[in-house]
Amino acid sequence: MTVTQAELSSESLPEDTLPQGADLQAQEPAPAERPERAGRGTDPLAWQVTRRRVRPWVWWTLGTLVTLLAGAVTLWFLLPVKHVTVTGNDHLSAAEVRQLAGLGGEVGWLFYGGRQASGLLSSPWVKSATVLRKFPDTVQIELVERRPVLQTAQPSGETVAVAEDGRVLPGAGDLSALPTVTGWGPERLTDAALIAEALSRYTVQSVVYTPSGMTIKTATGTLWSGDLKSIVKYAGSISMYPNKTINIYPWGVSVQQ
Repeated sequence: MTVTQAELSSESLPEDTLPQGADLQAQEPAPAERPERAGRGTDPLAWQVTRRRVRPWVWWTLGTLVTLLAGAVTLWFLLPVKHVTVTGNDHLSAAEVRQLAGLGGEVGWLFYGGRQASGLLSSPWVKSATVLRKFPDTVQIELVERRPVLQTAQPSGETVAVAEDGRVLPGAGDLSALPTVTGWGPERLTDAALIAEALSRYTVQSVVYTPSGMTIKTATGTLWSGDLKSIVKYAGSISMYPNKTINIYPWGVSVQQ
């Protein structure tokens, strides 16, 4: 509660306020009242300060977290990955594999896992990979790379390789030994790659696809069929009718001069 003190002076008092001859003595001020402690029953505008004791489990939890964090940092530096072995790579270099696997810099052996290693699958050349940790500082990477089986021209004009599962492989290098694949309509690179692999013993030179079927030219003849299974089933007809055009249908084979 606020008290306002007005200034008092002798000029403001009437003359008859004091008796004649009265001694004027300064009155001692009343002792200051001790301010009440903020709390219940006091001015609602006053600040209320309450001291609370932190429970022991809070300190125990914080201490545990700090200890674990310090231990993790210590293990990161005490157990780094020092050796990385790469096998199964043909197109990709060992340095490229390490980079893809998240092992291009300082990495803690204990904390390295599938999340970092999954970067290997971002490369179209990597079909599958097995990553093993060996205590105390080694990581082994075993790759299975895709193999180019065809070559095809991109809309940009660039010639690229096609893997056995139809995946486009950029930067394959010299493609002159690979059969070519062309066509129109819905893209059928996967089907073309499957046929090229199945008939590889007949030295496939080119594969042309259309919505109605596929034409495969080999060193000893030409095959056409609208059914992939029939091509694989009757592919031996090439050796029976060399230098002929063979049309393969689900119900049989037609040979043309």
